[in-house]
Amino acid sequence: MKWMFPRTAFSRTMLLIATVLLLNLFLTYLVITIYVVKPGVSQLSYLIARHTLVAQWVNQQGDEHLQTRFAELSGVESFTYEEAEQRGLLQATPYRFLSEMVYDTLGEQADVRVGTQDRMYIWVQTPSNPSWLRVPLAYIDEGRFSPLILFLLLIGLISVAGAAWFARSLNRPLQQLRYAAEQMVDGELPQHLPERGASELQAVTRAFNRMTRSMSHVDDDRALLLAGISHDVRTPLTRIRLAAEMMNPTDPLVEGIISDIDDLNGILAQFSDFARARERVGFEFCNLNELIEDVVNAAQYVDKNLIQLNLAPIPDIELQPIAVKRIIANLIVNAKRYGSEPFTITSGSSFDEEHVWFSVRDHGKGIPEAQIEAMFEPFTRGNTARSEEGTGLGLAIVKRFAQMHRGKIEARNEPTGGLNIKVTFPRYPIAQEPRD
Repeated sequence: MKWMFPRTAFSRTMLLIATVLLLNLFLTYLVITIYVVKPGVSQLSYLIARHTLVAQWVNQQGDEHLQTRFAELSGVESFTYEEAEQRGLLQATPYRFLSEMVYDTLGEQADVRVGTQDRMYIWVQTPSNPSWLRVPLAYIDEGRFSPLILFLLLIGLISVAGAAWFARSLNRPLQQLRYAAEQMVDGELPQHLPERGASELQAVTRAFNRMTRSMSHVDDDRALLLAGISHDVRTPLTRIRLAAEMMNPTDPLVEGIISDIDDLNGILAQFSDFARARERVGFEFCNLNELIEDVVNAAQYVDKNLIQLNLAPIPDIELQPIAVKRIIANLIVNAKRYGSEPFTITSGSSFDEEHVWFSVRDHGKGIPEAQIEAMFEPFTRGNTARSEEGTGLGLAIVKRFAQMHRGKIEARNEPTGGLNIKVTFPRYPIAQEPRD
């Protein structure tokens, strides 16, 4: 399997720290080997060689009292091959590098082995002396190694825990920044982010906070502008309508004026809806199927006989009823304006019932794939080649209201023809907590 370089900042930081720790351990091992272990081994081989030379000289004297006294003082014993076998020679491990180091002092090749019985011994045998010499080493208490291993493990765990804490503290501001950016993509303005962490992260967070404040002002100004237009234009429209109704009702011009006024009122209503599409108030538990049926039965937008309902049993969820009805109505109007009958509305829920969805489908020609994402932007019509009607706010309002519910909206062309727009709502949008 091909190795993949870590993609997240946390994993990359951990990889960097782990690499530095391993490099540090390697260099520590190298330094200890060169400046501690190697001099100690050299000193050990020198002493073994000296013990061997002295033992060989004592044996050559043939004085048993001298041999006994030397064995008592030095602990070096001389055995025949058979005696050495009985005392564990065959279980001892040959060490070639010790043999080479001893050669420098002895002046001849030596067979050096290390074995353990009740204690650790060095076995040495040279061609000039067929006897095996056993040189004892200091007692090594294996119990002393247990605390050492424990301390090493503890140091390793503390190092890893500290590295994880450092990496997490370093990347937490990035996680918060990512979540805030996702909120902006979903149409929400995030709260002020705490400016903490490294100086570079503080600078990025500070710039992000300035950007969100600027965007908030722009959004507020746009909402105020749209609300002002809606409010100020309605009064003269009402006077014009009143004057038109006082004219001859049979005059075709009067009917056209009243129709245009109704269209303008509809446009102003869309401006008002778009301006207030961020107000997260008025949520209550209700059934999405009932809201769909209310909109269809009102028959304000399209003949309800042209709408096919495929509504599955779904749980009640937390919704803003007026906003959801506006979503349903706008999708039906969009299907009527740009598609062909019949229109199909389908509903359902996820397997765990934590999400509920509905879709509106027409049977028209669909829309070019390149325009699907853009048609949810303000003042963009789904297909200008088919119609010049509308303000281009219908689907933008749908997107805004869906984002207000922390929902998502998807659109696709059906293989058999027509556009299918699906809106998914979480069951508890208000209770959702920010992701870390």
